[in-house]
Amino acid sequence: MIQRIASTPGVVLVSVAATMWGLDGLIRKPLSSTTSAATIVFGEHVVLVACTITLLAPALVSLRRAGIRYLVAGVVVGAGASATATILFTQALFHGDFITVIVLQKAQPLVAVLGAWLVLGEQPRRGFAWFLLPALAGIWLIALPHPLAPHAHGLTPIAETLGAAVLWGLGTVLGRYLTRRLTFEHVTTVRFAFGLVASACALPIVGGAAWSSAHDSLFIALLAVVTGLLALFLYYYGLQRTPALLAALGELAFPVTAALIGIYVFNSSLRWTQWLGVAVTIAVVSLLPARRREIVRAPDLVPAPAAS
Repeated sequence: MIQRIASTPGVVLVSVAATMWGLDGLIRKPLSSTTSAATIVFGEHVVLVACTITLLAPALVSLRRAGIRYLVAGVVVGAGASATATILFTQALFHGDFITVIVLQKAQPLVAVLGAWLVLGEQPRRGFAWFLLPALAGIWLIALPHPLAPHAHGLTPIAETLGAAVLWGLGTVLGRYLTRRLTFEHVTTVRFAFGLVASACALPIVGGAAWSSAHDSLFIALLAVVTGLLALFLYYYGLQRTPALLAALGELAFPVTAALIGIYVFNSSLRWTQWLGVAVTIAVVSLLPARRREIVRAPDLVPAPAAS
């Protein structure tokens, strides 16, 4: 099993992880009636840090040895992408309709593309646009039953979703940056640790409780393990072998899965244009492993550092 994962293209692992993220709306949105977003995210990070506690000290040592730039990147990934973005996304699900949130998540790959170019020196090849534009069009078709008449409900969920998209896009870029000097398990552990600190700081700011009921805590723990621990270990293992530009496209498996769940669980039907969007986006993501070397020029792809 381990050998099979090791031989799998990194972008495939990123896409599998993104698919797992798309499942968390099944649990996260129903919790809205009984638990605050900050409480959910804090509880997730308590579980995540507890699961990775044995890796924490060596991960922090590796981060310190990597230098100040890597330390800043680790803080942004943990406090920004892991804690703040997840709180914003959860709040957006609570405040707005599911589809509005998924539509606006399309800003994330655009942020990642710009960041990968500026921070990592990755350059899209000529064929990159033939993947990015159809993928974004596919998500648009999935999310909107009437694609020529877009709509969104309320400025608050729009601002929250766009904030989460920007932070997650930066998280992709800086996570790839961290894998230059840290192992994937250390990057994951650092993300959880700084995320716990940030989510704890958010509790008194938003007036959230540290703990929820036993029932909700059980589901928060399930969220943490499935869409957090397992998905992110898989994600960073794939990301250390994948350009951020390519990973941003692979991560579109997340809105595809989330939109389908939102449609079936909360709305229950798909129009023909939405099925077309599903087919287009899945086709783009499926073609990435075979065409990955043709669409991105990534000068920093080096062998991953050995675990210490």
